[in-house]
Amino acid sequence: PFDIRLQIRDKELILNDNGGRSIHFAPLFPGETAFSRSESFWLARGGVPALHESNPLYLLWQSLPEDIRTSPHVYLATSSLQGPWWILGWAERVPAPDDALPAPLPPYRTLTGLVDNFGHTLAYHRDADGEFAGEITAVTDGAGRRFRLVLTTQAQRAEQHRQQAVSEAASPLSFPDTLPATAYGADSGRRLAEVWLTHDPEYPDNLPAAPLARYEYSPRGELAVVYDRSGTAARGFTYDPPHPGRMVAHRYAGRPETGYRYDAAGRVVEQRNPSGLRYTYTYDRNTVTITDSLNRREVLHTEGEGGLKRVVTRERADGSVLHSDHDPAGRLIAQTDAAGRKTEYRLSPGSGLLKEVIAPDGRKTEFYYNSQRQLTGTVYPDGLQSRREYDARGRLTADTLRDGSTTRYFYDSPYSEYPAATEDATGSRKQMVRSRYGQLLTFTDCSGYETRYEYDRFGQLTAVHQEEGISLYQVYDSRGRLVSRKDAQGRETRYEYSMAGDLTAVTSPDGSRRETARDARGNIISATQGGLTRRMEYDAAGRVTQLTSENGSHTVFTYDVLDRLTQETGFDGRTQRYRYSATGQVVCHEEAGLTTLWHYDESDRLTRCTVNGEPAEQWRYNERGWLEEISHLSDGHRVAIHYRRDRRGRLISERQTVHAPETNELLWQHETRHDYSDKGLANRVTPDALPAVEWLTWGSGYLAGMKLGDTPLIDFTRDRLHRETRRCFGEYELTTVRTPGGQLQRHHLNLPQLNREYIWNCGGQLVRICGQYETRDYQYSETGRLLSTHITSPRSDLEQWTFTDPAGNRTAARDKYPVLPESFPDNRISQDVDNVYHYDEHGRLTEKDERRIRPQGSLSHHYGYDNRHRLTHYRQMQ
Repeated sequence: PFDIRLQIRDKELILNDNGGRSIHFAPLFPGETAFSRSESFWLARGGVPALHESNPLYLLWQSLPEDIRTSPHVYLATSSLQGPWWILGWAERVPAPDDALPAPLPPYRTLTGLVDNFGHTLAYHRDADGEFAGEITAVTDGAGRRFRLVLTTQAQRAEQHRQQAVSEAASPLSFPDTLPATAYGADSGRRLAEVWLTHDPEYPDNLPAAPLARYEYSPRGELAVVYDRSGTAARGFTYDPPHPGRMVAHRYAGRPETGYRYDAAGRVVEQRNPSGLRYTYTYDRNTVTITDSLNRREVLHTEGEGGLKRVVTRERADGSVLHSDHDPAGRLIAQTDAAGRKTEYRLSPGSGLLKEVIAPDGRKTEFYYNSQRQLTGTVYPDGLQSRREYDARGRLTADTLRDGSTTRYFYDSPYSEYPAATEDATGSRKQMVRSRYGQLLTFTDCSGYETRYEYDRFGQLTAVHQEEGISLYQVYDSRGRLVSRKDAQGRETRYEYSMAGDLTAVTSPDGSRRETARDARGNIISATQGGLTRRMEYDAAGRVTQLTSENGSHTVFTYDVLDRLTQETGFDGRTQRYRYSATGQVVCHEEAGLTTLWHYDESDRLTRCTVNGEPAEQWRYNERGWLEEISHLSDGHRVAIHYRRDRRGRLISERQTVHAPETNELLWQHETRHDYSDKGLANRVTPDALPAVEWLTWGSGYLAGMKLGDTPLIDFTRDRLHRETRRCFGEYELTTVRTPGGQLQRHHLNLPQLNREYIWNCGGQLVRICGQYETRDYQYSETGRLLSTHITSPRSDLEQWTFTDPAGNRTAARDKYPVLPESFPDNRISQDVDNVYHYDEHGRLTEKDERRIRPQGSLSHHYGYDNRHRLTHYRQMQ
């Protein structure tokens, strides 16, 4: 468990944690507090019932039990004004017969518990006597669960090792009964061996029969193996024989081992990943050079000493340089990017909280806080604001977004950590009930409809029960991985995993199976379904370098030293190249003779792009930074879309215009206006010279009806899951019925010839549509693709086959059309039964020629595009 210890000396207090930090404070009088700026937390001493109102810890102090607040022998620490408190007291012990009583308090304090501002307490129980006196041997959390920590000594582990060697008839390794002292002092040899759940208020008679975690140690007391609750070795560690405690390798279950090599000073100089990159580290006084096995080099320059050492300059592998500035407390106050642009972070002199961010273009974002240092407001560069409100306990009670919409939160008790209800901007109220562990048990929407959730003793979701009889059940294995998901109709999907925990197979309710193979790092290297396989290859950095389709065709990817995609050669052989700015923005795209350049303003907003040096598109922004216009040229005509927004930033108008090439005369325009309800929901669109289209909503925005001008168009009725069940439009009425699993089952219209019934297989595929005069049956391949459609009616019986190549491209029946291709490796369909298709170097369809011979000659279709691949011309010839 996390542990901290406070040393009480005559001239200072030293707080040590098990992360290796040592933070020094001046001695404190009873009721006095101190703040560490570098570590951002407070240390306080008890002894007063209340702190002065000017102290930022005033409110949090009142959440403590009175006996703790008033004891001058108790110290407390916290990293947040909302808690929790770390209580630093002393472990009770049984006095020895010759001890003078009352025994004096020790010159240190240890962690005895945590208390949050809702009254929840996490208590650490330490043995009062015996060989583990003073050690944490049990923990009780705020929900009442109790965990037992089983400790062992070096002598006990040595004896266990010898007994195991005898039972296995093996020669025991050297396993001493005591451990030598280290540079940090004597080593008691006491180690955590197991963690057990011994009491659970929700499951008092269903406690785990095995430990939640188990730990094994080397003969030198080093942590060697960590076992999870299933007994699986989840992690393992190897150490350097000449240097006790120095880890030279670690591994996760099912993963290759990562190794480390050190220099004489104990610094890592090499990291070896058998299936990935290898890193080497070179140290100078104020620099660290990192080089990987791809020969990429990064240099970190540091300033400061000890805990205040910070990286101030970072030289990246492409030669770009990033700079960081810090204040005397080590807090970031500025960053300069690779283009030399500086972003400033201004901190409050009193609290140290971030109060302003000034972008390189001068745009400013401001942050405001309450006395408890909680964010209450953000003012953005465009002038819009977001606000947050809290109650006396620091709980969020209102959240107002940039558009002015507010969500409110309500709590059912002063001691509730989670809200019991929320109310959105429309006034719709949703209610939640949670377990003592914070798990959501019921969710009731604004209509009063309820969803219930169930969990197992490990906190994993096992069932969801919705309205209309829909339920979902989930089962997990002993390692906590989802292995089965079943609906209310008993249709089950099963999941399989590798030793590393990677998903390797999914079996659907119809028995179809999708398998995934992975490499040692967990990257997907193949995906197989119905006998068809897609494959992926990776480089040492874990980047996809080749994708192989089911047809055996390849797409190849190339990257720069910063892992950015620089070249892609597709299945059709078409190559695209990308270039980036110093700050990582795409600035150039090259493809088959077309070079597209993108340009940005000082705020990193896209402003224009050119193709082969000719203007292509432009973006214009207003003084608040909102997009105001997008325009491009089409055959010399300037085509633009203009946007207007209200003071909340919501779109209220879109105006499309076309201007003449030379005179700039307005040739055409069309405007669409957008309106919003009093509650902030979009509710009306008004096109030019046409009646407004208005939609009516209820609750949080569920569509109830629409009208054109003043004429009602359509009304909707919904079920308890807000799904459409009835649609009324004019004199027509459409009724929708669903299966218990939620799939569409029936459409009933007051025109019987349009009624339909839908039938699905257990795999969720539509297999039949039945109408009054026609029935359609569908068959699917093992890969899940549509294979055939059988259409029957009183006048016809037709079978339509949908053949595809392995990659899914449409093909023709081989027995009827043997001369047509059986596959299209480049994913371009060159011909089918009806047409022959032609493409240009960009992969665009340029010509479609009919095979059919007409009396006046067959038809030929021709397509033209602009340099942005937009269709601009269509011509039909005969």
